Amino acid sequence: MEIMKVSSTSVPNHVAGAIASLMREKEKIIIQTIGAAALNQAIKAIAIARGYIIPTGKELICIPSFHDLTVNEKCITAIRLTIELR
Repeated sequence: MEIMKVSSTSVPNHVAGAIASLMREKEKIIIQTIGAAALNQAIKAIAIARGYIIPTGKELICIPSFHDLTVNEKCITAIRLTIELR
């Protein structure tokens, strides 16, 4: 499964294009974010990508979840957004 990492400096329009492109090839992708600013950029990108996908007659579904990661021997929590087509 494709895991796309989005940061606080990611450009929502670019991420939205990548989401739309990947969703044409795959049934499901995961967007991983760490921090509120990164999550904000990811949500904006999903909203934009939804506009790209709607004309095809399909709908983007977003399912959020927590995921624990170990970075530099510290445990941090990421938020993963699973994106599917309906």
